[in-house]
Amino acid sequence: MAQVEEETFFDRERDKLSREITSGFEELLSSTNGLNRKLEEVLGMTREYETVAALWRSFHELMRQSDLPEGNTTMEEKPPGLPGTGGYVVK
Repeated sequence: MAQVEEETFFDRERDKLSREITSGFEELLSSTNGLNRKLEEVLGMTREYETVAALWRSFHELMRQSDLPEGNTTMEEKPPGLPGTGGYVVK
């Protein structure tokens, strides 16, 4: 008779632990799904920023070309700026 009660206790404990493990896995799956959604949002925002960055890059290049003296195609031929303004290069 004692043998039957021990098996029953074992079965109850096993079932209890199985439920706890199942609950833990469900929580892990839910958290993983949330993380996946956030990562997809970040990747989507990154793509949006790449588009904006490309637009600003082309604008910068256009403005840089308009700053060059006539006939020059590089910034190296432009005269140095004033000291203290960040445009002056010591040679």
